[in-house]
Amino acid sequence: MNRIVVPLALLLFLPLFGLAAPFLFSGSDQLATGTLSHLWNFVLGGYIASTLVLILGVGVGVFILGVGNAWIIASYDFPGKKIFEWALILPLAVPTYVMAYLFVDLLQFSGPIQSTLRALLGMDSLWFFPDPRSLSGAIWSFSFCLFPYVYLITRTAFLERSGRLIEVSETLGYSPLQGFMKLVLPMARPAIFAGMALALMEVLADFGAVSYFGVQTFATGIFKAWLSFGDRVAAVQLALGLLSFVLLIFFIEQSSRSKLRYASSARGRPLAKTLLGKNAFFAFAFCGATLLCGFLLPAFALLQLLFKQGLTIDIRYLDWLSNSLSVSILTALISVALAIFFAYSVRMNARLAWVNRLLGFGYALPGAVLAIGILSFLEIFQLAWWMSASMLVLIYAYLVRFLSSSLQSVEAGLARITPSMDASAALLGLSKAQILKRVHVPLLKRSLLTAGLFVFVDVMKELPATLLLRPFNFDTLAVATYQLAADERLAELALPSLTIVLVGLFPVLLLSRVISKS
Repeated sequence: MNRIVVPLALLLFLPLFGLAAPFLFSGSDQLATGTLSHLWNFVLGGYIASTLVLILGVGVGVFILGVGNAWIIASYDFPGKKIFEWALILPLAVPTYVMAYLFVDLLQFSGPIQSTLRALLGMDSLWFFPDPRSLSGAIWSFSFCLFPYVYLITRTAFLERSGRLIEVSETLGYSPLQGFMKLVLPMARPAIFAGMALALMEVLADFGAVSYFGVQTFATGIFKAWLSFGDRVAAVQLALGLLSFVLLIFFIEQSSRSKLRYASSARGRPLAKTLLGKNAFFAFAFCGATLLCGFLLPAFALLQLLFKQGLTIDIRYLDWLSNSLSVSILTALISVALAIFFAYSVRMNARLAWVNRLLGFGYALPGAVLAIGILSFLEIFQLAWWMSASMLVLIYAYLVRFLSSSLQSVEAGLARITPSMDASAALLGLSKAQILKRVHVPLLKRSLLTAGLFVFVDVMKELPATLLLRPFNFDTLAVATYQLAADERLAELALPSLTIVLVGLFPVLLLSRVISKS
């Protein structure tokens, strides 16, 4: 088993080699220099500026929404709290590109909001109303779609420490607000950054939403370079630039807190202060407005589009659904099997722990970067025809991208199984494979189901890698939704979008059930 672990892990690491491959083979140096010079003179500055503004704006947005809601839910009791504590994670079920289409549909000139305001104010146009299809609109849409990443992790950090720290701050003469700013918030910084990093990586990886908003980022540049201009070197260079943004996010935070410590000597308890009157109203209003903009309005818009379309169903819908289900189910099954293999190998040999950390890097790769690495690698060895022949390349990309999520779930499940069980089974004469089959797998059923479910939903929603790597005449629900939105056929995208959202609700509701029980 140990002889297979390292080669198999390296096989899943090949897309990074594909990014470097164009510069390692003869004939590409001159082209690379010319392409880079052209990019720098004409478009690279705009890509860098818009990407920076986007991640800074979304960073501020998810911080305010995620930390604000986490602090209110973790520290106070008010009417509706029991619903908000799990309902605030529902926006995770809405893909960012679907949120973008619905956001624009709601706020555009012919949308229900502007139409109602014009009728109430008696005006032909609302000159003061911002353009929803803009960079600010993208920031708004991403913030409401991705803030649950920050909310989930930060809420846990507040529950563990907030009460004790607020009590300490009061003995020092601080008000509750001063205690929050000077003690609670700094102590929760690692958790806050972890959530923000996940949200910002989703922003950098996104293509469907930013292209619909007309924002020129590295992701849109990658697609233009490869699909519109057929320039492999330019696409690879932009992919490396996008990857550098991901690495820069982690480097800045790690270097800024490298000498700081966040340990706590005792487990804390939540503050749980009851709010009354206007304070309870403000808490309810903040959480309610977040849930309204992040999930209820998009869900309402989807249903409205569906009713507008009527009972007619696109004849291609069943093909889209079948394609999405086939690749999602197959990828989920393979990823769970690989997760069991890698996690159990590390359990048997702790020196292989670095392999699982290496596999975790795949989740940090944006879908467009991953796809360009695979395409570049296949082109070097003249194997690109595989893409049109089967789904193997697409499933391989999904495995590289999402294996780490299933691996973490299986590792967490294995950690709860005491090593004495392995020793007892070995004394009874069972081999390592038999121990895995007869002892571990039955005890891991819940972890395996969770791992497969999350990979299944991630694959259903994945757009950039699917757009670049899918076989000919193979459209998934995500691809169909993007193409219909690009053609401004918003009523027709209601059914595939709603299908993706409903599928995404399964793990979200599972997670909310765990939260409500805790």
